[in-house]
Amino acid sequence: MPAELSPVSPGVVRVSWSLELQEQGLRASADEVRRVVETAFAEGSFRVETHVDPLDQTAQRVATFAGLMREGIARGVAGDSEPSDRVVYARLAVDTPVEEPRGFRTLLNSFLPRKRAISQMLIRSEDGRVLLCQLTYKRDLDLPGGVVEVGESPQLAVTREVEEELGLAIEAGPLLLTDWLPPWSGWDDAICLVFDGGVHDAGVLEQVVPQEREIRSATFATIAEVRQGCADFTARRIESALRNLPKTGGPGPAYTESGRGLPG
Repeated sequence: MPAELSPVSPGVVRVSWSLELQEQGLRASADEVRRVVETAFAEGSFRVETHVDPLDQTAQRVATFAGLMREGIARGVAGDSEPSDRVVYARLAVDTPVEEPRGFRTLLNSFLPRKRAISQMLIRSEDGRVLLCQLTYKRDLDLPGGVVEVGESPQLAVTREVEEELGLAIEAGPLLLTDWLPPWSGWDDAICLVFDGGVHDAGVLEQVVPQEREIRSATFATIAEVRQGCADFTARRIESALRNLPKTGGPGPAYTESGRGLPG
């Protein structure tokens, strides 16, 4: 059974295919879907999309090999008795052909794994305390910083975040720590990069202008206060970053997982 097209809206059609087509093999089924997609463009469609069951790995491969780019998850859009999710793949008539290097890279970029990056800054007082923030959306204290935006340098991101959150213009120094954060409490896993913010007079707190939406307050804390006020994995990360300070004889940048060093 060939792949079929159905209208969605003006200029937009949806391609679908049967299990029987997939059973003919990946190459044959992808070639058929690609043929139908090209037919849709030749007949004036601007966008061809498909919705695929997240559990159907074969169908996802067919969509990819047919040149359709993964766009994300549409939640609760399918199912007669109970709503279920679908993976959305699509191609536009103006997209660069996948036969060209740029088009192929764009296709790969649409479905290869992406990992969230978080940048934080280790700012210390002259007596060795660490600057921590009390956030509005959680009870634990944490280092200043935030999520790196798409296309943004992690080092520039933390400088931006500190200025936005605290009103402090502190340029991020060298990288101290790369810490992998496993999935936790509704969050996907992420990479946290801790940069050196240098040593400052404790009076710098008087210059802090907290961003009301995210920051309640900022304070310098001792290691004992870090262990008491931070989540355990945050405390481990801070202690690991402190150990890696080159100016205090540390080894320089290191890698940890949830703040813990790896065996050996």
